[in-house]
Amino acid sequence: MTMTCTATQLIDDTRTRVTRFDFEPGQKTGWHRHGFDYVITAITDCHMRLELPGGEISQVTVPAGTAYRRDEGVEHNVINAGDAPMSFVEVELK
Repeated sequence: MTMTCTATQLIDDTRTRVTRFDFEPGQKTGWHRHGFDYVITAITDCHMRLELPGGEISQVTVPAGTAYRRDEGVEHNVINAGDAPMSFVEVELK
């Protein structure tokens, strides 16, 4: 099994980029820095392990159907820490 999640671009225009992320248990995004403000909407319950700069680790559960937003500049590696597949949609505001 590949360790990187599947990212499927749904929209990419002058105002927004919309990407669906699908993770099997243990899969990750890889380290990245967000270049835009963004909103995440959970499709499934998302049990995330967030690796942060400086070695910090955070465990977060985002229930299916809920959303959160973050500002440009967030840097992290997102890992599916659950025992089931997880999916969310990310909307970046250009």
